[in-house]
Parts: sequence; structure tokens; C-alpha cells
Amino acid sequence: MTHFNETHAMVRETARRFVEQEVRPYIDTWEEEGGFPREVYQKAGALGLLGIGHPEALGGNGEGDVFMKIAVTEELMRSTSGGFAASLGSLDIGLPPVWRMGSPELKQRIVPAVLAGEKIAALAITEPGGGSDVANLRTRAVRDGDHYVVNGSKTFITSGTRADYYTVAVRTGEAGYAGVSLLLIEKGTPGFSVGRNLQKMGWWASDTAELFFSDCRVPVANLIGPENSGFLSIMQNFQSERLALAVMAYMTAQIALEASLDYVKTRVTFGKPLSKHQVIRHKLAEMATQVEVSREYTLHCAARMARGEQILKEVSMAKNFATETSDAVTYEAVQIFGGMGFMRESVVERLYRDNRILSIGGGTHEIMNEIIAKQLGL
Repeated sequence: MTHFNETHAMVRETARRFVEQEVRPYIDTWEEEGGFPREVYQKAGALGLLGIGHPEALGGNGEGDVFMKIAVTEELMRSTSGGFAASLGSLDIGLPPVWRMGSPELKQRIVPAVLAGEKIAALAITEPGGGSDVANLRTRAVRDGDHYVVNGSKTFITSGTRADYYTVAVRTGEAGYAGVSLLLIEKGTPGFSVGRNLQKMGWWASDTAELFFSDCRVPVANLIGPENSGFLSIMQNFQSERLALAVMAYMTAQIALEASLDYVKTRVTFGKPLSKHQVIRHKLAEMATQVEVSREYTLHCAARMARGEQILKEVSMAKNFATETSDAVTYEAVQIFGGMGFMRESVVERLYRDNRILSIGGGTHEIMNEIIAKQLGL
């Protein structure tokens, strides 16, 4: 079944040229520097790449085309840097709650500037010691007249050091999921501070930070949706995020496989190319099979999502299978490259490091299994 049409092909070509001209020549430097220039957002915004999946009325390309988003994500991953793709795409998890649930004024003030690449949006849910336990988050917002007073902290926030707008999960009510709300908190708000750029195993080109709120006063107008309704919006957001992570995972595996296929044709051992050794040939055959199955199942889930079906179980399966595939394929790619696979100059070394977060972010492998089990009636 063909999921991509001519329009998708045109957008894919735009994204491909953007990556080849504006990203690939500089990505090694950006990885070492721990970030990339803000003007890259503006260039992506000018091409319409940031607006894909967001409402036309607010400057986007429309929110219904799942496969257009996938086509662009696949090409952004061709940068060979998961961190670049994640940081450039942080608006895709930070912004949807705003345009789905925010007031008309909030939408108009925030969304167009982010889609144009003039401002950066981030999502702030994870807390120190909290991990995937969203229902028990501790950052609290107490109503005081026309403001909420926010106290608490967040961690592991993608685009955290330089975002302008943060969609922040806070507790406004009782314990558990029913007491969670979302607030739009802007950089520079008194009482809000951003910590250092956290040093990570992978995703080096993505800035990641801790956030701190100390009697931070946020206007009530910045409440996203009704008070205590944030958990539903977060869960709705997670489905798209998990699909995106599955795409990132199979593309990580795809690029590692392609690099391995090229390497074995030129690397000679014991008098013949690696590609002529049966053990290597069979290893690559298994890697290719895993990548194909992972990609096709993820696209199958995307097609069902595009039809409006509820696929909580299936998206969780897709994320777990895709990340298991990328775990296995990047491991074997490094093994095939041998000592060169351990060198920073090798693309498979970066892919191996970047891969590790994919089964953790957006809900861990274990959380996905728990969701699957519940959907099986267990």
C-alpha cells in the first residue's frame, strides 16, 4: 500500500534539500557545540516545514495529514542527528495543546510566531524523580486573583535552554490525573529560571535543560483549556509523540543499515570484502528485515490514526518494536564497523548513542508494555 502521494513527495524534496544545504555541512560542528543556530528555525519556518501538522488559520499547513509529517521527519533524520530533529521539532509537542485548547488570544499570540521559526516552543512535563509518572507530578500552581503562583521544577526538557514558550504541566487540584492543568509560561517571567544545558549521552545537538519555578506568577489567561483538564491533553499529545519516536527509531536503524551496507563493500578482511563473509551477509539480512517490518507497521498505525481510529495499543506496540529494532540494528552496525564504529568520526557511533533515548522518551518501553497489557484486558 502506498501511503505517500505527489504532494508528500514535493514536501519531502523540500525537506531533503533543506537538510542537504542547511544542515549536513554543519551537523558535526553543531553536535560538538551542543546546539545549532536559531536562524535554522527561521529557514525551516520560511520553507513551511515547521507548519506541517498545525492549523492553517494560525500559519500552518493543516493538521490532518499524518504522512506529510512523517515524510518530513524521515528527511530531518537524514541529518544523522536525532538531537537536531528532536530540537527543531520540539514545537510539535509543545504547541498542539495551545492551538487545541488555548484561548483565541493565546493561540494568535503564540502559534504563528513559532510556526514561522521566530520563536521556539517546548513541552515541560517530566520532573526530577517523576519520569513517566505524569499523574503524580508535583509542580504546583495556586490561583491568586488573576494569576497562578507556580512552584516546582522540571527536567530533561528538549529545547529547554532557549525556548521562548513552555507548555508546562502543573498541579492545580487534587492528587492524581484529575488535578493536572497546563499553563503557557514565557521565558523572562519573574520567578522562572532555566538551568544549564544538560550533558547527555546522545542527542548532543539538542539543548536540554532543567526549569525552576519559585513563586512564578503566570496570568490566568495563559491557562490552556479548563483547569484540571490537562491530563487528557497530555495523553492526546503522547500518541503523536510516540508515533514520531517510532519514525525516528526506524530511520535511525535505516541509516545505520545503509552505512553498514556501504562499509562492507569496501572493507577488506582476510583477503575479501566483508560483504563476502556469510556471517556478515546474514547479519545484514536480519537487520534489513527488522527495519522493513518496523517501518511498515509504523506506517500501518499512522494510516489508522489518519482515519481517526483509536490505536493506543498499536502505537505503543509500534514504538516498542521500532525502538527494539533500532537498539539491535545500531548495535550490530557498530559491531560491523569494528574499531571504526567506536570512533566519533563514524556515523554509526552517533546513531548508537542517539538511539538510546528513543525507548525512554515519550513513555518508557516498560510503560508502553503496561499500556499494551491493559488494552489486552490484563
